[in-house]
Parts: sequence; C-alpha cells; structure tokens
Amino acid sequence: MDRRLREIAGEATKGINALLDTPLTAEQTTAVEQLIENAVIGALLEGQHRAVDAALHCPEADQDMAHKIATAIRLKNDALIVNLSSLR
Repeated sequence: MDRRLREIAGEATKGINALLDTPLTAEQTTAVEQLIENAVIGALLEGQHRAVDAALHCPEADQDMAHKIATAIRLKNDALIVNLSSLR
C-alpha cells in the first residue's frame, strides 16, 4: 500500500505542477510529494480511527465482534505506520 500512497502523492504533485506558471524545482517537487503523502497518511489514519470508534459503539450483543474488528484495524494501523516509517 505504501507504494500506492507514493503514486497518489506523485500524481497530485504532477497536477499541482501543471497548474503553476513556473514548474517546481526537483527539491520542491520532493517536498510537495512528501507533504501530500503525509496528508494522505493522516487522512487514512483518521478514517481508520473513525472505523474503530464506530465498531466500538455497536449494540452490546455485538461487542465481542466489535472489539475483534477494532483490534484488527489497530494492528493494520500499526503495520502501516511501521512500513511508512521505514521508507523515510
């Protein structure tokens, strides 16, 4: 998934660069791609946090399953953070 995030950041950077009167320098391109990638990661993590919250607010009869789902989401979050941290 981290490769796809980089692709998304690269596509967004190219789109931004196409809108500018003066193209970004190589250094600026790298910085903009990093900013976009960080924003995408933040949005993904926020979405996953909301999913955990939603799972934990289900009826009491479903709490066991909700906790299993929340744990699975948290484990995926942790794996994503570790993978992305190792890329830097």
